[in-house]
Parts: sequence; C-alpha cells; structure tokens
Amino acid sequence: MALRGTNQEFGRPYNRRIVLESIRRFGPIARGEIARHVGLTVQTVSTIVRELEEQGFILSVREEPKGRGLPPATLRINPEGGFAVGIHLTPLGIDAALINLSGDVIESAHREAPSATPDDAFDAIGAMVAELTGRRSGGRVIGIGMALPGPFGVEPMSFVGPTTMAGWQDVPLRERLTAVTGLPAFFENDMAAAAMGERLYGLGAKHSEYYYLYFGFGLGGTMLHDGSALRGAWGNAGEIGHIPVVPGGEPCPCGNRGCLERYISLEARGRWSGDDADWVADVAPIFRNAIATIENLFDPETIVLGGLASPALLERLSASAEPLHNSVSARRDRRTSRIVVAQGGQHTVLRGAAALAVSGVLSPRFGQIFTAKRQSEGDLLKGGDIAA
Repeated sequence: MALRGTNQEFGRPYNRRIVLESIRRFGPIARGEIARHVGLTVQTVSTIVRELEEQGFILSVREEPKGRGLPPATLRINPEGGFAVGIHLTPLGIDAALINLSGDVIESAHREAPSATPDDAFDAIGAMVAELTGRRSGGRVIGIGMALPGPFGVEPMSFVGPTTMAGWQDVPLRERLTAVTGLPAFFENDMAAAAMGERLYGLGAKHSEYYYLYFGFGLGGTMLHDGSALRGAWGNAGEIGHIPVVPGGEPCPCGNRGCLERYISLEARGRWSGDDADWVADVAPIFRNAIATIENLFDPETIVLGGLASPALLERLSASAEPLHNSVSARRDRRTSRIVVAQGGQHTVLRGAAALAVSGVLSPRFGQIFTAKRQSEGDLLKGGDIAA
C-alpha cells in the first residue's frame, strides 16, 4: 500500500502516521526524501517531524561533515520511543513479550495453560502484560497484538480439534484484549504473524516473494508478495495443513481424511513413538509432495521453513525433502535454495504480533479508519504510559 498524504482538513493525524511509517520503513532518511515518498510538501513534513521529535518517537542524526557545508540531518525511529506487546496463544500455553519500536525483545514471559478457556486466558494475559510493562516503568505502550491458530470464521474448521483453540468460537478477541490491557488491540493467525516477523527481522529482508511454511502445533503457511501477506477473501489463505494428501488417511477434526497436518506438525510428532530421525524419515515423502504443491501454486523465490519446532528438527525436515520433485521452482538461474530454515528466532511470532499492533496504530490503513471516523477522544499514537 502506497504511503500518500492527504490535504483534507481532518487529515493531520493520518499524515503524522504516514510520515512516521516512512521513517520506520526507510530510515535513516532525510526530510526531502520523506516528502517525495508520501506526497506532502517539505514544510508539512518538517512540521510533523518536529512534533514527532518532541514526542520522542524519532531521532534526528547529523553525520560529521566530510567537506564544505553540513550534511542534511537524517531521521530514524527512536527504539525507546514506544513499545508494543506481542501475545502468542497456543493450545499449550501463552507467550508474551514487550518489544520496542526497533523490534528488540525487551522482556518476555511464558505461562503453561493447556487448552485454556477464554476467561482463564485473558486473566493470564492481563497479569502477564501488567508484569512485563511494570518492568519498564515510564515507557509508552502503543498497542498489543495477539497471534493464535486459525482458520477464523469457518464453522466446521475454526476452533475445532487439537491444533486450534477449541472452545473459542465467537469470542470477541479484540474487545476482550483491550478490556484486560487498556491498549488498542489487534489479532492475526499465528502463521501470518510469524511470516511478518520473519520478513522484518529474519530472512524475509532478503526476499520479496517467498512462502513461509509455519510448523507449529498444526501446519499452515503464508505467501509474502512484495513484502505483504496474501490474505484471501476471508483472511484464511495458507491453511495448507487441511489439504488432503493421503487418500483414506487419518481422520482430521475438520471432517476430511488424510490432511497434511495430521502427518506433519508438532501435534503429529507428539503422537509418534519413535525419535525425530524415524519420524522425519516416515513423513519425508509427504513433505516432499507438499513442497512441490506450494512451489507450483505460488512460484516463490524460496520456501522459508519456520515456526515452533526446534531449528534442529526444521533442518532435519528440510534435508529430508531432497531430492526435491521437479516443479516451477526448479530453475537454473536460482540464487537461493528452494527451502531455507527461518532465522527470525524463537520470538518471531511475538515480534510479528507486536509489529501488527504498531502497524495497526501507525499505518495508513489505520489512519484512514481514524480520520474517517473523526475521533475526538485524542490521538492513539500517543499511547498510554506504562504503569509505575
């Protein structure tokens, strides 16, 4: 989505957001470059930049002169200018992290909560957020993002079975999350959050067209196109785990038989009595077929294998796909492997969830909603102070 300013009389909060987003995406960057990116005058950008500097969201840095004249000051995000909270809810428990504007994990916490009910989970989340933010007294929290297993809004598949959050049907996630934290709240499926976390902080920075295969309690994936996740008509694109791959195979809670995640997922690995090597050898033919399916459907630069499994297990699974089937990805001019293991680290989902909150408050899309409603209660960009 292009970053473009508006001259409408109620567009000032929107313009502040797109200027800050431009600095976040392209910094260090000079005022004139920002103006060209967002289609505003340098004078308008300078006024907004001055406000953002006063509020502590950005830093102005001037390099030492190397000749005559002073080089222009460049702008970058102030990492300590704000924080976002990332939450990852799984059938096994809850992970949370306080993350600064540069994507650094400042504090993190984990709660064991197998098959948590909504009431228990939100009580725990409220306590965890209070604990995390209490360790950074005086900081400013912009918002909170939560990632959880999908798909969403599909009656025979959503919140059904061991790889989803059973019993969470029709829970008002955004409202409940805001109620227990007091923060602007956003939610996303965990595979898309992981893909965005990898794009921002892992291998994704090197590629614009790749498929992120999320190996979690279930199995899913997200295609990143030009740095953005392909969502589908209802936001459920990428549920590759529910593609039937074994005719007459194991029954799946979704109602089909032989679904991919019944064989390749942490839940499937947990049902296997042998060691990792034996399990990988057993599922390798199915995995190899899945890779060819993804390649032929999406024609990605590469498939990034990530998620909650250990790097060692992911590496072993990646190696098991060799020799890969012929597909549209079998090109002689390739510059990267057809499968690579993610490098975003164990906090990839949390970083992606936190980035969702930051983008939700700062992005043009949110700005359009904000300005269209002409909210009078203040600018959410200011966020809330962390309680002392």
